[in-house]
Amino acid sequence: MPERPFYQPGASSVEGLPMALQMFHNHPLVMLKPHWHAQVEVNFIVRGSVHYRMAEHEIALSAGEMCLFWGGLPHQMDDLSDDAIYAGAHLPLVHFFRLHLPTDIRHRLMTGATLVTSATDPADHHNFERWNRYFRSGDPAITEHAVNELLLRLERVRFEPYRLVPETASQETGGPFDQQSLRNVGRMCDFIAENFLYDVDCVDIAAAADIHPKYAMSIFKKSTGMTLNEYMNLLRLSYAQALLMHEDANVLRVAMDSGFGSLSAFNKSFRKLAGMSPSDFRRGTVGR
Repeated sequence: MPERPFYQPGASSVEGLPMALQMFHNHPLVMLKPHWHAQVEVNFIVRGSVHYRMAEHEIALSAGEMCLFWGGLPHQMDDLSDDAIYAGAHLPLVHFFRLHLPTDIRHRLMTGATLVTSATDPADHHNFERWNRYFRSGDPAITEHAVNELLLRLERVRFEPYRLVPETASQETGGPFDQQSLRNVGRMCDFIAENFLYDVDCVDIAAAADIHPKYAMSIFKKSTGMTLNEYMNLLRLSYAQALLMHEDANVLRVAMDSGFGSLSAFNKSFRKLAGMSPSDFRRGTVGR
């Protein structure tokens, strides 16, 4: 029996472009290791079945089911049927914050829960295929139309049956946000997206949104469950894992190219997120 192909991050993958909006409609590949990225992920199972290992839970989905989760926590599609087809998107936070979802859902997703719904219909099969085609059209107006339709589809979740896995929430809850606060968070995300590889701090980020640094840190933490530094590190680590896949990758060079000021800071942040050192991560994937 031929060996099953597996997923491997690269420079043009979601990990290597941690702030990119991407849409897809294809046959998924088994992941040998958990990965992470700085987008919220939407998966609609078109055909067959898949199994996910999330940070602290597992989920099995079959055709017609859809899930939504925060990709910033390590996750892995570790099994799937031979006929599996899935569709969906990787949504940067600036798009995720445009969604009109109940505050508790947004907070639960950002702190590790997965939203799952079986309330789909044949239109979803056609729409996900069309949104992917629109996204790849090369026309910005058509792409924007696809994104807007997708966001409206996701907002429909609140009117239909869904479940959050795990069922129990953490003690911490996110408070309600007005539209101005969400716009400020979006402006900070935009600035971070353009500058995460450089030496910037919370003062620079707050200035981009024209707000006080303490207020910036407060609303960002409440809306995402992360500090500004944690989010910045996540983008850098997402970028770094793609660089580590190169045959000639040097861990020190990857640390510097990913925006970390020192190898020790890179090792500490990488180990905290991935549960292993960058060197061990590289050894376990390159050449497989």
